[in-house]
Amino acid sequence: MTRRITAWSEIDNGIVPIDEGELFYETAGSGPAVVLLHGGMLDQHMWDEQFTWLVNSGLRAIRYDARGHGLSSTVTGDFAHHDDLCALLDALDVPSAVLVGLSHGARVALDAALAHPGRVTALALASPGISGRAFTDPFVLAHIKEQVAAIGAPDGAERYVEHFLRIWVDGPHREPSAVHPGFRERMRASAEANVEVHADGMGAGMPLEVGAADRLGEIRVPTVVFDGDLDSRDISTNAHAIALTVPGARRVRIPGAAHMVNLENTPLFDHELHAFLSSLDY
Repeated sequence: MTRRITAWSEIDNGIVPIDEGELFYETAGSGPAVVLLHGGMLDQHMWDEQFTWLVNSGLRAIRYDARGHGLSSTVTGDFAHHDDLCALLDALDVPSAVLVGLSHGARVALDAALAHPGRVTALALASPGISGRAFTDPFVLAHIKEQVAAIGAPDGAERYVEHFLRIWVDGPHREPSAVHPGFRERMRASAEANVEVHADGMGAGMPLEVGAADRLGEIRVPTVVFDGDLDSRDISTNAHAIALTVPGARRVRIPGAAHMVNLENTPLFDHELHAFLSSLDY
């Protein structure tokens, strides 16, 4: 019988050393490993809605704050997120894992599948970024321009975070007033905390990436990709490219959601993710 988490005290947490820093992680369960990779400017708690049911489904759930996020170290120089991920797997004695990533987390998952294919069992990619693919959506580019302009201004942190919310929470098809206020404030609090704690790391180093945009056809693990119908054109294009190019990949369109599909249409996302994980031959 699957052991059920009844309290957060049943979750193990700790620090893993990486090159020039540390990663903070949480893990629970003892089945096949599933690693949750959060989006940029957020932290591992964006997976609160999924973490417990993954463990209660007989899986070992692992989540962590990426370098430059949450309780992990601030960026001090060039590094590779996919190498940090492998350092975490090594420290936790996990030979390979299913990677579930959203946005930047999906970007890291794709890079890991290409740079370290033996460590990746399967990919579940939500609102995916893809290394080597530039943004082209005018909505996204306009708000990125405003973010750059905000850096160093007296009210720059507040403005920077608000433009982050406009791109990656509201999306191009609705105004902030159309988004659930509690959800929007949850995302704001996470982004503000990251800006405050890791401000010194902005521009301190460059993430070293694989350039997955030109190599998607090399991926040879079961793959599912999720994208919301209210998200930007760039993300829907990414999802289409993965579904078209990764052999056997399946695309799931999530209605009523922008970028944060796991939090805006949680029942459907959880149902589809559970079905995908249940279909795998571990």
